[in-house]
Amino acid sequence: MTALDLLLRNVRVVRHDSAETELTDIGVVDGRIERIAAGIDPANAKSVVDGGGKLAFPGVVDAHQHWGIYNPLSEDTASESRASVQGGVTTALNYMRTGQYYLNRGGAYSDFFPEVLAASAGRAYVDYGFHLAPMSRQHITELPDLVESGVTSFKIFMFYGSHGLHGRSTDQNSFLMIPEGERYDYAHFEFVMRGVQAVRERFPDLADQISLSLHCETAEIMSAYTKMVEEDGTLTGLAAYHASRPPHSEGLAVSIAAYLAHETGLPNINLLHLSSAKAVDAALRMAKAFPHINFRREVTIGHLVADITTAHGLGGKVNPPLRPREDVEALWTHVLNGEIDWVVSDHACCRDEQKFGTPRDDIFIAKSGFGGAEYLLPGLLTEAAQRGLSHQRVAQLTSWNPAQRFGLTRKGALAEGYDADLCLVDEGSPWTVRAQDSESTQEYTPFEGFKMTARVTDTFLRGQQVLAAGKVVGDPVGRYVSRSDR
Repeated sequence: MTALDLLLRNVRVVRHDSAETELTDIGVVDGRIERIAAGIDPANAKSVVDGGGKLAFPGVVDAHQHWGIYNPLSEDTASESRASVQGGVTTALNYMRTGQYYLNRGGAYSDFFPEVLAASAGRAYVDYGFHLAPMSRQHITELPDLVESGVTSFKIFMFYGSHGLHGRSTDQNSFLMIPEGERYDYAHFEFVMRGVQAVRERFPDLADQISLSLHCETAEIMSAYTKMVEEDGTLTGLAAYHASRPPHSEGLAVSIAAYLAHETGLPNINLLHLSSAKAVDAALRMAKAFPHINFRREVTIGHLVADITTAHGLGGKVNPPLRPREDVEALWTHVLNGEIDWVVSDHACCRDEQKFGTPRDDIFIAKSGFGGAEYLLPGLLTEAAQRGLSHQRVAQLTSWNPAQRFGLTRKGALAEGYDADLCLVDEGSPWTVRAQDSESTQEYTPFEGFKMTARVTDTFLRGQQVLAAGKVVGDPVGRYVSRSDR
């Protein structure tokens, strides 16, 4: 019998393809799961960890993070990957683009992306990859080269038509750092879609995993409503921000994106962080209208656990906004009906001194985005226990479905031959969210004071323990994952 590098004993294995959670052992060799069976002989293992009967979930594939958006990428890679393992995350896919924020420069991805890889190398506690956004015409021509370098997923930020990251932008070209004479508009979105479809045809063996993600909000609607809300002055805080970026702005953008996908023949479309009843309604209507488009629908843990009244302060500002409780309940109805494909954190560490402006209570001055990967699996399991969402569905939503969509062929499942990415969860250990307990460098959280009923106690990345008894351990062993490896 092959000697095991790690034997994880006495765990209740959660699988994406089974409703049963069997009490068993997991044997690991060379970073892969070698064997799942009861009663594996510990004498045959170099290292033995007793799971104490805890649930063993597949490592979370958090398909939506933003390392480096507000802090240097090298710093975020280290600190925010540490926070990620607290939430059971073992693989993080990060959205990255040229322009202001991130590396804060424009230019070709042939120059830009090697800097991204160099800044993150050797610093992560989780495996990681990147989605890239074609911001200019030149970027569209670079799509084949990006696929060759391991990037098979791309993004459009629909609201950048006349908005910056946080609000109005009077100079789009300066904000996005695109060449004079170019526009980031519906025509560009169409040409991006045609470019992505062309690269799918060029790489037929990778076509199923080459996809385009869209942040669906409509710039013109947002601009008009922001002006109305500010001039009226009745609403403040998160309620004002919700009203300034109304749900029908999402629904309209979803509809436009869907028709452009139909027009361009691009079948793999991901609708990101749908935050409202109207957004999901539009997404489902478009799926019926265009059955040949393989739509995937994403929601964030923030939009599933917090609303404009329960989130802790203006730290909950995010795009699209947190919504009223009725939208939260609508999202959960769709989750329980099997109409949502995966749940993510949309983790974007924004420290206090960056997040809040002067005056501090002005929602329109505050920056958008917050961290939350450390609460992804605990938060979802807490809600799942109350709402009757099964462990199997949680494994699908957090691991299997995003891994399959984004070409992470060795991730997302507890099964022989897959990477030994997993986390142990104690469902009998209630705790309260406190920002000071997070490994993130963000000093606050909109989830401050939230009660959780599930805790990630241990996390393993390719069989190496990176979280033990709730504490990050060892050296950063995360690797860049190329999704073009054949």
